[in-house]
Amino acid sequence: MRKGKKWPVMLLALILMVSLSACGGGSKSGSGTSEGTAEPAATTDDSSKTSSDEKIELSFWSLGTTNYEELGKEYTKEHPNITIKFQNTSDQTAHHNNLTTALSAGSGAPDIFMLEIGFMERFITAEDKFYNLNDLGAKDIAANYLDWKWKQGSSKDGSFQIGLPTDIGPTVVYYRTDLMEKAGLPTDPEEFGKAIDTWDKFAAVAKQFKEKTGKPFADLTDLVYNGVRDQSDGEIYFSKADGSFIGDKNPMVKKAYDFTVKGIQEGWIGNTLLWSPEWGQATNDGGFGVMLGPAWMAGNIKTNGPDSSGKWRITQLPEGAGNWGGSFLTLPKQGKHSKEAYEFIAWLDSKENQLESFKSKGLMPSIPALYTDAAFTGFKDDFFGGQATAVEYGKAAQRVKPVYYGPLHDQTDTFFKDALKNVLEKKADPAKEWDAAVEKAKTLAERS
Repeated sequence: MRKGKKWPVMLLALILMVSLSACGGGSKSGSGTSEGTAEPAATTDDSSKTSSDEKIELSFWSLGTTNYEELGKEYTKEHPNITIKFQNTSDQTAHHNNLTTALSAGSGAPDIFMLEIGFMERFITAEDKFYNLNDLGAKDIAANYLDWKWKQGSSKDGSFQIGLPTDIGPTVVYYRTDLMEKAGLPTDPEEFGKAIDTWDKFAAVAKQFKEKTGKPFADLTDLVYNGVRDQSDGEIYFSKADGSFIGDKNPMVKKAYDFTVKGIQEGWIGNTLLWSPEWGQATNDGGFGVMLGPAWMAGNIKTNGPDSSGKWRITQLPEGAGNWGGSFLTLPKQGKHSKEAYEFIAWLDSKENQLESFKSKGLMPSIPALYTDAAFTGFKDDFFGGQATAVEYGKAAQRVKPVYYGPLHDQTDTFFKDALKNVLEKKADPAKEWDAAVEKAKTLAERS
């Protein structure tokens, strides 16, 4: 998901935490990209006492590439009196900051908000700002989901559930078979995976690829850095115990930084910006050989690279896997129709629809019953040359070590990625850039 411009994140978070503004009133969102209508089921919730034919609008702030608008249209065909108004963005920082602002002001939040796991710590303690989904029926379906994923959206004692788990983001290697063939490298997923199954071997193959094709092996610095960083054991930048900054002591953060610097200096990492038009064009045109990304990245590859259909395959990352992202569907209390909103998100997040979201957009399900379902494991994606992509995602999911992020993760991560960008674009000294990033992170943590 896209990293946006720097915002005063902690100021906004602090305002959210201490705000005494009452949460009430209707919710309004910006202009949506699609609308539909839906009928509410019978309910006893005081906020949702409506007649079966009352017209109700549910605003939904969604994030990234999903098929939720399409599924929403299916839902509204059978529920003709509820309008679902979508507002979608790929800028996750702005997305979450907008909710922080709305909750602090006491108005302007949507009925349904898609909360990305990297921002969970900012909102999970603000129980007065969100409906407790356990009170709406979520406790009865908790066992359907991965236990660790469910707990990411739970209070410490489990009594409060902020959201329903949607996807998870086990990371894999997406690669172009046509370019690997030109470079004299294996194109079969298992064989190519063996050729890059350590980071040292990955670097050696990357160098060979650049020499043979003249193209960068990896698309950009951010995703290479993420691929190594997310193999951290339990924590990345901050201690789960006390929230202190530990990024400079985490060996995987330093390994990720040094490995990305190596790619820059050897010329096998491209110079494009994540989510930029140039990156999208390179995805389509074969401007690079591999992309290290989560399961949901398949949707972006399909969207950006329609002309590359059939040329992509998926294999495993060297030395393990990480988990980038994965979201939750939450209901801010400013929404007036909690029962209708809950019934829609429970339907949207069902086993059947998680399967559909995987097939159409590559969103890896958080419902483990699907992992052995023939409809999931047997699904072959024509865009990826008929490969059974679910099998690779399943392998990656089993290699994931869930990590703690903390409320300052996104801003801290930007310091290190900016440092790498300076090494790439300004030929800055890597050691000095590392020290500067560490100092910024420490200062941020101390001030917060």
